[in-house]
Amino acid sequence: MSRAEAEAVRVQDTAVRKPNPLWTFGLFRSELLTTFRRWRTIALLAVLAAVPILIGIAIKIETRDGSTAGGGGGEGPAFISQITNNGLFLVFTALAATLPFFLPMAIGVIAGDAIAGEANAGTLRYLLVAPAGRTRLLLTKYATTMTFCLVATLVVALSALTVGALLFPLGELTTISGTRISFTEGLGRAFLIALVVAASLIGVAALGLFVSTLTNSGIAAMATTVGLLITIQILDQIPQLHALQPYFFSHYWLSFADLMRDPVYWDDLVRNLGLQGLYAAVFGSAAWARFAAKDITA
Repeated sequence: MSRAEAEAVRVQDTAVRKPNPLWTFGLFRSELLTTFRRWRTIALLAVLAAVPILIGIAIKIETRDGSTAGGGGGEGPAFISQITNNGLFLVFTALAATLPFFLPMAIGVIAGDAIAGEANAGTLRYLLVAPAGRTRLLLTKYATTMTFCLVATLVVALSALTVGALLFPLGELTTISGTRISFTEGLGRAFLIALVVAASLIGVAALGLFVSTLTNSGIAAMATTVGLLITIQILDQIPQLHALQPYFFSHYWLSFADLMRDPVYWDDLVRNLGLQGLYAAVFGSAAWARFAAKDITA
């Protein structure tokens, strides 16, 4: 075979193996279906949906004699004392209650299992035999994890909105600044807060994906990711580490409450989103570097 013929064969083989956009969408759709059909994913979403239900019922029982939720002393998650006046505040309270632990833990489980779970099941090698490419597969896994971030956050918000509408009155609400806004505007802010909460988890998703490329054990990757989340949360509460705390990915998580001010305070919100983007870039790049050089044996 001449050099020209060999080059033509190589180009043809490359063209055959190069995935087209429709194939990429098919891979993403397949990952979504696989992820959301797992009993583990369904159980995580069920637990997240149950949190607002438990909070709503507890507040309803606590305030049945006319007392204030949280004892009137500011105890409990943000906005909890205002739920009895407007059920929409249950959305904000539920997100504030789940964001420090439940939501990131769920994301850590999904992200930690993304690559390591495939390796442990022996399917990773077969995924790479298809014309996916490691970069494309890694991006698909990350996009799937981010989709779960959004779905999980919306599950919490919709569950809280439903329970709030059933147990408490709805209507105009008072912002943190003391101004009154319509229920429609409040509902819009609740949706925006849910989007901000989901975006606040992109750093966790990238961290979990990086950890997932370091091992072939899905359980080890999930446990390590969740362990790192808990450690960071603890460190963020130690006063002696105040100089480092603004760089922890969890430090500005609750800044979404500033969306309930009039006018909205954007400083901490922008810091939060910028910090999440930085974590996503750093750990996303680390995950790509590790996965690109990883010896796939399973």
